[in-house]
Amino acid sequence: MKLIAHRGNINGPDPINENNPEYIEDAISKGYDVEIDIRYETKTDSFFLGHDDPQYIVNILWLCKFRENLWIHCKNIDALYTFSANTNGYNYFWHEEDSYALTNAGYIWAFPGKSYNSRSIIVMPEKTNINLSDIRAYNCFGVCSDYVGKIK
Repeated sequence: MKLIAHRGNINGPDPINENNPEYIEDAISKGYDVEIDIRYETKTDSFFLGHDDPQYIVNILWLCKFRENLWIHCKNIDALYTFSANTNGYNYFWHEEDSYALTNAGYIWAFPGKSYNSRSIIVMPEKTNINLSDIRAYNCFGVCSDYVGKIK
């Protein structure tokens, strides 16, 4: 089962550090994949991490270095276009308030409380009645959570 640290969180939400490149690298070094929020600015040809606003600039080399461990949530149309034009092994998706989103790699990003299958990522199970200590018994591809440390 793939364990995906939501914005780099392993042991609970940490709004100050979420989407910080160093925080993300730390989660990856501990064996987790990480869901990141990314924007692309065409005027400056720059990528930015941040959930509500662009906070941290990252370059393509940083993204390349960690691409096998990143689940990239495109936060604007320019980011979605940029990744769709040149995937190079990146795993990306777009959603707003949808029940499901399909990643470019064919995984189903299933929101809290939605049904799932063996190709699904269960997102934020802590917001439902799913017990994190039992989640390894679920037939899903992975879990994206602020508490992946409790699952490992």
